[in-house]
Amino acid sequence: MRWTEQLLILSFLAVGVLQTATFGANVTHDHRALVIDGRRRVLISGSIHYPRSTPDMWADLIQKSKDGGLDVIETYVFWDLHEPVRNQYDFEGRNDLVKFIKLVGEAGLYAHLRIGPYVCAEWNYGGFPLWLHFIPGIKFRTDNEPFKVEMQRFTAKIVDLMKQEKLYASQGGPIILSQVSFLFS
Repeated sequence: MRWTEQLLILSFLAVGVLQTATFGANVTHDHRALVIDGRRRVLISGSIHYPRSTPDMWADLIQKSKDGGLDVIETYVFWDLHEPVRNQYDFEGRNDLVKFIKLVGEAGLYAHLRIGPYVCAEWNYGGFPLWLHFIPGIKFRTDNEPFKVEMQRFTAKIVDLMKQEKLYASQGGPIILSQVSFLFS
């Protein structure tokens, strides 16, 4: 099994046993669909990119999404915003991912967290922090050891933060899907 396939599988396993207190539901997968409380569900998802609006706007945007029929809010995690300097993190203001995910849960919606590392959202440099370019020997979005080391470090940081805040469904939070990029050159 190639490392990209392993990474994809691990990203979905990071969710753990999918059950959520948001709706008091048990969430599983039967290889055809998500199953919530023993019933197959087709969930309607839409994207809100939290840093493209202010935290004061988030609750209203999320509520309008719910009113429009969405069940799931999907968002990328923007590496360049959260780690503008290597090992220096920013989760304040527009970068407050925890607050955004909590608001999704408070609205009674599920969350799909797309950790990246590549952001396909008309975002500068694909969401990669500029400092990453200067890592010796790095080649983006390939089976490249320097890239994998940095990517795994950032991914672990985000997953650990979500776990610490108990935001995964297996902990009673709204995150039912967590995804790491699997599209490589």
